[in-house]
Amino acid sequence: MGCLKNVTRAVFLTVIIVGFVAMGGKDWIQKQFMNFINPSKDVVLERAQKIGDFSKINKEFEIEKAAGILGYNAVLAEHKASGQKMVVVDSGKKKVLTTDDIKAPDAEERIKAAISKIKYQSAAIEEFRVIERGTMKSYGQDVPYVRFTARLKKLPIGEIGGVISVVKDENGNDKILVSANDKDRYSQLITNEFFKSVK
Repeated sequence: MGCLKNVTRAVFLTVIIVGFVAMGGKDWIQKQFMNFINPSKDVVLERAQKIGDFSKINKEFEIEKAAGILGYNAVLAEHKASGQKMVVVDSGKKKVLTTDDIKAPDAEERIKAAISKIKYQSAAIEEFRVIERGTMKSYGQDVPYVRFTARLKKLPIGEIGGVISVVKDENGNDKILVSANDKDRYSQLITNEFFKSVK
């Protein structure tokens, strides 16, 4: 009797699966998978809104990704004409870098220590140097930044240039702001234009 029950269950499941595939189920599964891997712009913007308000950024910029990375929430944007990348990382209550680290006389050492904590070795940073300090606007505040040059190990990019900054949001969470490009193509004007629009 048990054997007949198992055969009936197997036939029933087979009929359901065949019916599901015949009615476009395979296409639906593929579409859901592609939406997960490559979400639509609306989904990316919805995810980005959890980290900040990106609705006022200039059309020269495109939000490419908004997702959890290495246990942190992050938004990656690109300046379409230059290829310059901007990243906003919400570290939540974890103290990776703070505004005090950016302002400190030994900011270079503090940033190197923070970089060494991130276990993402496919693009490890080496030869990191702070070359300048300044302030910019972001999240409605004047925030300090350090300008840097560095080399990415294991990638054929060569030397990069950019800025690192930290701003505390209204909930007391630190947001790490990074903008970078090839050293000779980095533009502080592009960085300022993007981050001043993020609230």
